[in-house]
Amino acid sequence: MSDDDSPVDYCLIDATRPPKADGPPYAECVLCREPTEYPESYKGVTLCPVCEWQEAQRTACSG
Repeated sequence: MSDDDSPVDYCLIDATRPPKADGPPYAECVLCREPTEYPESYKGVTLCPVCEWQEAQRTACSG
C-alpha cells in the first residue's frame, strides 16, 4: 500500500481486447479453433470465451 492507502496494482499484463463482432463471420480461436466473439477481419490473437477464461486463470497474479 502507498502512503494514501490506495492499493498498488502489481499486475502489468496488457489487457487490451479486440472489438466484439456484430455478427458472423467470427474469427477462430487460436487454441481450439472454435468461433470467438471477435470479427474474422481482426488481425491478432483471438480466443474463444472458454480459452480466454482458462488463459486468464493461468496468467493471473497470485499476489
